[in-house]
Amino acid sequence: MFFDRPESGELAVLVHLELSAIDSPEDPREFEELALSAGADPVSFIFGQRAAPDPKTFVGRGKLEEIREAVKEQDAALVIFDHILSPSQERNIERELKCRVLDRTGLILDIFAQRARTHEGKLQVELAQLRHMATRLVRGWTHLERQKGGIGLRGPGETQLETDRRLLRARIDSIEKRLGKVRRQREQGRRARSRAELATVSLVGYTNAGKSTLFNQLTNADVYVRDQLFATLDPTMRRVELPNVGAMVLADTVGFVSHLPHKLVEAFRATLEEAASATLLLHVVDAAADDRVHLMAEVQTVLEEIDAAELPQLIVYNKIDLLVDFEPRIDRNEQGVPLAVWLSAATGAGCELLVEAIAERLGEQMVRGQLLVKPHQSRLRAQLFEINAVQSETYRDNGDCELQILLPRSDFQRLLAPYMSGSEAPEWLAEE
Repeated sequence: MFFDRPESGELAVLVHLELSAIDSPEDPREFEELALSAGADPVSFIFGQRAAPDPKTFVGRGKLEEIREAVKEQDAALVIFDHILSPSQERNIERELKCRVLDRTGLILDIFAQRARTHEGKLQVELAQLRHMATRLVRGWTHLERQKGGIGLRGPGETQLETDRRLLRARIDSIEKRLGKVRRQREQGRRARSRAELATVSLVGYTNAGKSTLFNQLTNADVYVRDQLFATLDPTMRRVELPNVGAMVLADTVGFVSHLPHKLVEAFRATLEEAASATLLLHVVDAAADDRVHLMAEVQTVLEEIDAAELPQLIVYNKIDLLVDFEPRIDRNEQGVPLAVWLSAATGAGCELLVEAIAERLGEQMVRGQLLVKPHQSRLRAQLFEINAVQSETYRDNGDCELQILLPRSDFQRLLAPYMSGSEAPEWLAEE
């Protein structure tokens, strides 16, 4: 739109370097999955090793020549690097190879552009793309001189590059304002759920860990599910009833990936805030993945970026159907609190254990028991009914009322605490 680049195609040469200067290198298998998810047809995979990237072309002259030969031999129209390239490196490599070059950030952005379905999701992807594009506007322009003077040629005195930057900035500002409105609307929804004392449970985890499949199992929903990276971009929320706890809101969120580009974290902040404001996080893990410990650490890194790392978490080890002779179970700490659940969202095995564990974790914030309310305390009885805290009531012959109550601890402190001292205190018949 704003600059000229070589045309792209589906035949792609993939390039992955092991850099000794990087502590946590990318996984070549994940890189190939990303390329396939974007619709590329990898025809050659080139590996290499360097102590550090070449500042001009990222790879050395010999490796660049190897890539050129692969492009020519396979008639490829696209070269994808499993690394983040600077704008000048991308430009220099394209000039050398005479074909389109894409780095890891651009690849993920392309996948996001294909997956976004809602208006909000498309806005977030466009914002990330524009921010990425803003650093690459110099590519391809050969007419950057000032506009000429004379009749019919006088202009605002801008170069084409300056004009493009101004248009780009205006579009970014427009999208940011619209996403700001979305963020405010989401915040209103969160405040409404807070007033209704509805707990929010958010599914988080590495991409393709099975979050949407699990969401469908727990809610009987029909969320889009595919065995591919970033199948879900747009958040989906459903109300779920839990035994002995009541209603909660379950939210499905975008999956994370190793070294998720910061531009995407910023663009999807409105969506990720659903996780940051959750009462409980369900951290879904692919139990069959060999590097699941590393993937869990990557998810934790993104949670830190969105200020959600300190929220209560329940680990959900999914895909146990891919393990040999493994039965669903709940792992608990010494106090009996559920820490992890092992299940298979695909088969449904163990999902009832997850519901049980969620109810226990959310139940820690609930007060339940049997309360004796005197006739002159009818106002308290009415307040308890008003917030749907009464599960059952029984009247005695003298007019006293026995109430079986279940309510959030915050409501308990607000309504009952003033009555719990002195002669006006309701009597606890049984507290669970």
